[in-house]
Amino acid sequence: MNEQPPRSLSFAAPEGAVSTLGGGPARTDMNETSHQSDPLRRARLRWRARRGLLENDLIFERFFSRYEHDLSDADVGALTRLLELSDNDLMDLLLVRKEPEGDLGDPDVIRVLELLRNA
Repeated sequence: MNEQPPRSLSFAAPEGAVSTLGGGPARTDMNETSHQSDPLRRARLRWRARRGLLENDLIFERFFSRYEHDLSDADVGALTRLLELSDNDLMDLLLVRKEPEGDLGDPDVIRVLELLRNA
């Protein structure tokens, strides 16, 4: 009997294709591509900004309508950090119930937060 080691299953989509398993493009050069030059990254950021609280959704919709095409990669990084917060913590920041502390006290995060508050 000819024994072979078990094969692992893998999925490799063509470059630029969207993989439903990984939730995004099957590319490893994502950090090398700027946010503005990659429409898939912009769409993914908009999708990620969808929140459970309608109030947050409305603020983000206005924000993207005004600033989406002006965001730098640093802005996108700061926005991503804000999106990692819970809906209620994010709302407290957006409504100026509290100010960013600790790691969120970064100048890029504060700048994006001001844009969101003024959107």
